[in-house]
Amino acid sequence: MAKLISLTLLGMGLALFRNHQSSYQTRLNALREVQPIELPNCNLVKGIETGSEDLEILPNGLAFISSGLKYPGIKSFNPNSPGKILLMDLNEEDPTVLELGITGSKFDLSSFNPHGISTFTDEDNAMYLLVVNHPDAKSTVELFKFQEEEKSLLHLKTIRHKLLPNLNDIVAVGPEHFYATNDHYFLDSYLRSWEVYLGLAWSYVVYYSPSEVRVVAEGFDFANGINISPDGKYVYIAELLAHKIHVYEKHANWTLTPLKSLDFNTLVDNISVDPETGDLWVGCHPNGMKIFFYDSENPPASEVLRIQNILTEEPKVTQVYAENGTVLQGSTVASVYKGKLLIGTVFHKALYCEL
Repeated sequence: MAKLISLTLLGMGLALFRNHQSSYQTRLNALREVQPIELPNCNLVKGIETGSEDLEILPNGLAFISSGLKYPGIKSFNPNSPGKILLMDLNEEDPTVLELGITGSKFDLSSFNPHGISTFTDEDNAMYLLVVNHPDAKSTVELFKFQEEEKSLLHLKTIRHKLLPNLNDIVAVGPEHFYATNDHYFLDSYLRSWEVYLGLAWSYVVYYSPSEVRVVAEGFDFANGINISPDGKYVYIAELLAHKIHVYEKHANWTLTPLKSLDFNTLVDNISVDPETGDLWVGCHPNGMKIFFYDSENPPASEVLRIQNILTEEPKVTQVYAENGTVLQGSTVASVYKGKLLIGTVFHKALYCEL
């Protein structure tokens, strides 16, 4: 009888394991291969070899790029060097990148590990750059002031909070006010791996201000990219392993109300919003298995989606670019400026194309 019970429990355990394994592979889109969609006149950006995980383009054509991310379980081509913020002027005929110097006596450059970024320009046209940072595998938000003439960043403040433990992306709504995604619930690496494998969907979004910090949305299977509509009325959140983008209505008290969700056949990463049209441009991972289990002989592909009229009953989704990893590995972000498309990656290069 005892053996029968043991065999029954073993069988139940194996069945449960197979179900979770199947779900895990589905959430990673493990079987998908991309059909290439090329764009005319694409060039790799000189000076970017170790990632361009997030980027933001200002209305004047200056692009800020975070480079050199070291993220647990993800490939890095330069694991022993600190990350950096790059500047690119898209008004130039053949734009190149410049590493921005960072000043400020209390900032530790040696452990700089930038992830998501966002800008905010105040009434006096002072421009602030907020950067998710992972020094020594922790999570902070670094507040910088951009000094355009010196082409440098002045470090003003480091923000830490117990509700900001596993930061991924950020969207600024003031110099020290932002929404941010936590892509995991647990801090411990072992528990984090089980959280992802089991699909617990415990990650969440936080609103931060100097006077108030609170969770405003939760229940995500790896909350990733976040951005806001040009009129400031709606917040967009990418749920990586559920293959969804959620639309939330933003209220005057900074709370969020879910409005709608869109489903995709790809892992959606960072979201850029065209300030003129309101279109969403999304860097995607067609096959997440290739991102989390890197193989140089079978590298992760890249994909860019454009979403038009997202607030209507019939949004238009267009696959703008797709490539199997021979040119660009692991796209995370895409943004447009004057008919040009800039695509960034988690640990690889960056691509600049004509649309």
